[in-house]
Amino acid sequence: MIRVALADDQPLLLASFATLIEATGDMCVAGTARTGLEAVDLVRAETPDVVLMDIRMPDLDGLGATRRITAGSPAVRVLILTTFEIDEYVFEALRAGASGFLGKSAEPQDLLHAIRVVHRGDALLTPAATRSLIERYLARPERAEPATPARLGGLTEREREVLALVGTGLSNEDIAGRLVVSPHTVKTHVNRTMTKLGAHDRAQLVVIAYETGLIRAPRT
Repeated sequence: MIRVALADDQPLLLASFATLIEATGDMCVAGTARTGLEAVDLVRAETPDVVLMDIRMPDLDGLGATRRITAGSPAVRVLILTTFEIDEYVFEALRAGASGFLGKSAEPQDLLHAIRVVHRGDALLTPAATRSLIERYLARPERAEPATPARLGGLTEREREVLALVGTGLSNEDIAGRLVVSPHTVKTHVNRTMTKLGAHDRAQLVVIAYETGLIRAPRT
């Protein structure tokens, strides 16, 4: 049973999400929160598997709440829900430890699918959307930070290669096809890379691949 915590300041949305989740056979609602601080306390008390987090929350916004949750409860996955399709918010959410993001206008089945995806440890990031999002954001002059390739010093050559492919948004199956190895082998490399880099999940590996300069964002 996947235990889902809901964090949103709109009662109607909370009720709608709760009804949808409780109607499934493999999920239940672990609790609800109306503010970012309540969400942090809820996770500490209930330790849900997944948190649906609104990015705009009172007291403590969704980004701040996500940072606290992933720092204190690394096994908890956070799925950001937003009506604000702003690159900076989404990128910072991934940086904060979120496992993905989804628009509030998503279809019910897409929302349930998203919960299951992040629960099994995958990132809810399509290759095209991820690449476009991060390249546009990092290509901004005001975000031109120096790359830190030294952070990758502990990786093997193969792990770097896998990290670069994860950074483009490819799945384990796609990477296996590129490298002519088994998906299990790729998964092993991905897991070792996450451990060495202290990454929460694949979403953070994507961010690290760009921030270290392993993948170059085009300058405009």
